[in-house]
Amino acid sequence: MSQVAEAVASLRITEIFLSLQGEANTVGLPTVFVRLTGCPLRCTYCDSAYAFSGGRVIAIKDVIDEVTSHGVKHVTVTGGEPLAQPGAHQLMTALCDRGFSVSLETSGALAVDEVDARVVKVVDLKTPASAESHRNLWSNLAALNAHDQVKFVICDRQDYEWAKLKCDEHDLYDRVADVLFSPSHEQLNPTELANWIVQDKKPVRMQLQLHKLLWGDVPGR
Repeated sequence: MSQVAEAVASLRITEIFLSLQGEANTVGLPTVFVRLTGCPLRCTYCDSAYAFSGGRVIAIKDVIDEVTSHGVKHVTVTGGEPLAQPGAHQLMTALCDRGFSVSLETSGALAVDEVDARVVKVVDLKTPASAESHRNLWSNLAALNAHDQVKFVICDRQDYEWAKLKCDEHDLYDRVADVLFSPSHEQLNPTELANWIVQDKKPVRMQLQLHKLLWGDVPGR
């Protein structure tokens, strides 16, 4: 993408901020988050509903300049649902071209096959208790690379059993870098989920949302 195109193209952005990565296999690393506005899903456990609307329109060049100003290597493009804005692809490619380590947090309801191969896709497959499992675009799994990750937010035992079934059905343990099981915040006791995983000896990475443990459930963290 040329610098001229970057200056013309724009995105609607809710926030850009520096924090610690709270999830996935880069948890704990200083990371710049670019949160795009808008999402076509309405998951029951959504913790970023404030990004459904509003935001401000920013040229991609200016987004990159702000990301660069923070002086860290890792960048996460998130939402809302970032792929709801076509310009997200241009942003991620431009960041990769500048040497950033880029990850994408996406619901998996929108096609990921055109995401730059250098980007680590963290695909959040929606469980039954999310009330959006019918939106999962299962063809996305064929577009995953070995460095990508698949995430399940687990709300109850039914979600857990469903997630295990899907992992087996789609051979996810061997196809991606990590399968992530995350207890829905304040909905499922993390110890309960940990006990299930240990009992079943499944090769999944349990994760807690580090940013919420440190700072609470607030925007900009």
